Amino acid sequence: MDSWQQEYQKKLISAEEAAQLVKSGDKVVFTMGREAHAVGLALAGRKDELKDVHVFVPTPGYDFGWYDEGWQDSFDVSIIMPTGICQEAVDAKRCDVTPDVRFSTYRSDMFVTPVEVVLTEVSPPDDKGFCSFGQSLWNKKKQIKAGKIVVAEVNKNLIRTYGQNYVHVSEIDYFVEHLTSGAEVGMGSLAGRTIKQPEPYLKNIAGYVSELIKDGDTIQIGVGRTTEPLVRLGMLDGRHDLGMHSEATPPGIITLVKEGAITGKHKTINKEKVVVTSLGGGTKEEMAWANNNPVFELVDVDYLEDLRVIAAHDNMVAINNTLQIDLSGQMTAESLGNRLLSATGGHFAFVVGALLSKGGRSISVLPATAKDGTISRIVPQLPEGTVVTLPRGCTDNIVTEFGIAKLWGKSLRQRAHELIAIAHPNFRDELQRWTQKNL
Repeated sequence: MDSWQQEYQKKLISAEEAAQLVKSGDKVVFTMGREAHAVGLALAGRKDELKDVHVFVPTPGYDFGWYDEGWQDSFDVSIIMPTGICQEAVDAKRCDVTPDVRFSTYRSDMFVTPVEVVLTEVSPPDDKGFCSFGQSLWNKKKQIKAGKIVVAEVNKNLIRTYGQNYVHVSEIDYFVEHLTSGAEVGMGSLAGRTIKQPEPYLKNIAGYVSELIKDGDTIQIGVGRTTEPLVRLGMLDGRHDLGMHSEATPPGIITLVKEGAITGKHKTINKEKVVVTSLGGGTKEEMAWANNNPVFELVDVDYLEDLRVIAAHDNMVAINNTLQIDLSGQMTAESLGNRLLSATGGHFAFVVGALLSKGGRSISVLPATAKDGTISRIVPQLPEGTVVTLPRGCTDNIVTEFGIAKLWGKSLRQRAHELIAIAHPNFRDELQRWTQKNL
């Protein structure tokens, strides 16, 4: 038996033993992406024993209980991005939110200050003693180095990738076996999230975005209800030799790599590689094809979203979801008024990086209306308290199901007219009257 195998066996403990490592007053960090499920449940089971444990969960995927009323004395929870799991707790101010803007390696220590316990998830070790972080890397390696105690839950279902997506047994303090009662579901499976039937208007948006993409472009596609279905709806159909430098892979991207539409042949850097920090949105078959495939390079998010790296790609195209835009061009992808619904993430970095790229473009997509057509997403002014994700000086192409508004270099009045033309017809007169009075 190799020395690393002996070390691994000595470090194996139960989820309950791992939870006992946490003391009242400790800071506990779950690494970005999937949470260590068994350890999280065991930790939540100590609710009546612990006080003032600060738990940091970047993007909650499991409900461990601590988002509910009555848990705050035991667990003080903070997040980066609201999800369906914790939205009610965010609205009720039961958990705190840490703003997340990534654009430079100069601030790579932002979320990796020393903490008592770091919880992560890894694959079983290979024959050299290296574990994979599975389908997402983010900044897990840095977070692990910041932990006084590091516990890794071992999940045999996780894939392996090339790039920086690995950690050695010697870098982990304790291992916990990930046990399930049967077939994996949801975030626990090799496949990504369940693919829902897209709204009919998204087909139109996909068609308009397609008009702005050229053969040989390098693409980034952000996370969001509007952006994620677009590939499967034909946004990239008929394009050749595309490149990919993106935070994640939305549904359909892995198939396009497999079919040869995405080759990276014309990428300025990292040629012929799909460079991401997370492989998501794939079917089980797609994820199996990406497993141990050298085309896919998972890199640290601080490198991926460095403005200098993004801008180094010629013809970089950033495609991102937005919630609302005003007639001057400033937009939010994070909140509606004071209600926080999402996070900045890499949105700002990719937009600015694309605008700095030679031949680069930014495309922001949104449905023209919300709440069954009763509310326009194109508004005269953003509601008070709204987080401005992109200032008006950074807005380029805006796409709804009614067309494309080109804002770059336009005056305020010209911008308003461009946006009114792609608003829902039911709201155009109202927007026009506001423009005539105020601009």
